[in-house]
Amino acid sequence: MIQMQAEMVKTWTELARQLRIDSIRCTTEAGSGHPTSSMSAADLMAVLWSKYYHYDFAKPQMANNDRLIFSKGHAAPLLYSLYKAAGAIADKELMSLRKMGSRLEGHPVPVILPWVDVATGSLGQGLPIGVGMALNGKYLDKLPYKVYVLCGDSEMAEGSCWEAMELASHYKLDNLIAILDMNRLGQRGETMLAWNSAIYAERARAFGWETIEIDGHNLEQIDAAYDKALKVKGQPTLIIAKTEKGHGVKAIANKDGWHGKALKPDEEKEAIAELGGEVNITIKVAKPEDIKPHVDAVAGKFALPKYEGLVATREAYGDALKVLGDVNADVVALDAEVGNSTFSERFGKAHADRFFEIYIAEQQMLGAAVGLASRGKIAFASTFAAFLSRAYDQIRMGAISRSNLRICGSHAGVSIGEDGPSQMALEDLSMMRSVYGSTVLYPSDAVSAFQLVEAMSKQPGISYMRSTREKTPLLYDANEKFPIGGSKVLKQSKEDKATIVAAGITLHEALKAYEELKKAGIAVRVIDAYSVKPIDKATLATAAKETGLLVVVEDHWPEGGLGDAVLEAFVGGNNLPKVIKLAVNSMPGSGKPMELLDAAGISAKHIIETVKKEIVQ
Repeated sequence: MIQMQAEMVKTWTELARQLRIDSIRCTTEAGSGHPTSSMSAADLMAVLWSKYYHYDFAKPQMANNDRLIFSKGHAAPLLYSLYKAAGAIADKELMSLRKMGSRLEGHPVPVILPWVDVATGSLGQGLPIGVGMALNGKYLDKLPYKVYVLCGDSEMAEGSCWEAMELASHYKLDNLIAILDMNRLGQRGETMLAWNSAIYAERARAFGWETIEIDGHNLEQIDAAYDKALKVKGQPTLIIAKTEKGHGVKAIANKDGWHGKALKPDEEKEAIAELGGEVNITIKVAKPEDIKPHVDAVAGKFALPKYEGLVATREAYGDALKVLGDVNADVVALDAEVGNSTFSERFGKAHADRFFEIYIAEQQMLGAAVGLASRGKIAFASTFAAFLSRAYDQIRMGAISRSNLRICGSHAGVSIGEDGPSQMALEDLSMMRSVYGSTVLYPSDAVSAFQLVEAMSKQPGISYMRSTREKTPLLYDANEKFPIGGSKVLKQSKEDKATIVAAGITLHEALKAYEELKKAGIAVRVIDAYSVKPIDKATLATAAKETGLLVVVEDHWPEGGLGDAVLEAFVGGNNLPKVIKLAVNSMPGSGKPMELLDAAGISAKHIIETVKKEIVQ
């Protein structure tokens, strides 16, 4: 036993040395990168990789593989060096770090690298994502895999880390092990707590975590910490490892000013010699047992309820989500303690085992959704649209991860009424339209909302639905189809003098305006632009050609919303139409929904006035 342990320590020592050297070599070759941040965690990863991590590199999506997230994504040279040590990549590819066309980008990115689950680099996101993966393993797939998250000490200043800490404890995620690489130095100097591991431990324990404080360069202590963490039941574990940035090379070890700085060739040569010369060993990472995930039995048909009278689109969202859960066991819902307003609670009551209450922690909600989606779940996350803005970075990073996320934002625009501007999302369409590869939907009645939820469940990438607080009339029958990228022409004739383009609450104002204009002998076309991105360019082009004037009405700031989506449909074309944008231009206050729509200049009255004025001109 003693001899076996000694041999293991020798292997760890050699592997850690190789990881440090390779982190230096590839960054020097690149002329940029973060070798010192990689070197501090080399011992931690050497022990994990050699003894505790279970992963089949030939089957990266195997359900029971352990998951490893480098939340400190700038330590990518260490991660790639681990891949080389496992035989997953060759040294030649390692030396392509940060070069154009290389799979080894400056921070880890999935898809191009099959062993990377999620993109990291925006600090504070790895732990929330790890919570999502751990939720999946413990409660959905019911598999014994572990989720390891390597965190930097600088990123522990991020509130999202502590949102993750509280939620992981709440859900008793004993399959989640966070490893804090406490190397003291951040980008511009010492971190907030430096090497004060006792404070980190006290805070983590207050959040309900098991804590283990170790010397992050003592291989026996690291080994014992992992062994203990794997035996903890009913709570997550934080291993707090005191480390040294640039460890092993005196010229850079624990020295400020070396963050994100590669060694020059002569410095590289000296550092490698000091570390004992190049090493080239391969570690056989243990494979997990190929256990199939648990799958709920489901049966049913995605069928539209019988809607009558006035129905809010947010209610239809909740109905559709519940029915999706009835027919697809992979559908999972998350909400930020407003499920009785977003109506996601209807899913929660029917499928409690697949509903996760995240409480008022929107960054954690989106992080968990990314983690769940990475494990193949069809994750829907919902809250008030206004509060998604604080989680925008998680959404942006989700797009970099090529994550399939479905997001619903309710209570958007001035039409929510008395709650006032703090609750009124007036920038969400702009925000979501700017996300890479996103789909942005804004249904105007219950039927279209219900059908579009199903379309979202099949749509790759980030998809967003804006739902309306107010109950609105039904516009469509149950057989109507709503393809993404389409629109509906609700009113038209050969005599149309203008086209009114709207979605959501303002579409109903447009229809009121249509009736009044008709009485005045003015024919107008009305288009329901339920798909804001991608927008229906062909229908808009036809309307522009036949009517000459487009009046776009939206319950949103004028920047970046539906009006700009319409304008962009004509970019690069000839014979640009005249486009008038009616949008919210001044800060609203509290009031009745109709009072606020009118005050914002987006009610039927203002549409009528605008059309009459433009036609006369």
